Amino acid sequence: MPTYAYRCTACAYEFEAVQKFSDDPITTCPQCGEPVKRVIFPAGIVFKGSGWYINDSRKSSGSDSSSSSSDSSSSTTTKAAD
Repeated sequence: MPTYAYRCTACAYEFEAVQKFSDDPITTCPQCGEPVKRVIFPAGIVFKGSGWYINDSRKSSGSDSSSSSSDSSSSTTTKAAD
């Protein structure tokens, strides 16, 4: 279950609440009874490892196409030498 942060619009009291996605958001401050707003924090995301870029995830097919192109160029040079 996610933890949501709230801030009171009147007294600036900040608190957190663990709620289900289906639960209604909290609307009143537990200290003064005034309206509260949900505080949204940026989530830190770190991508690690290979495979993030499209050329990283297709290493096997990329090496096959380069080997086939080198094979065709070597056969061309052999024909040119004849």
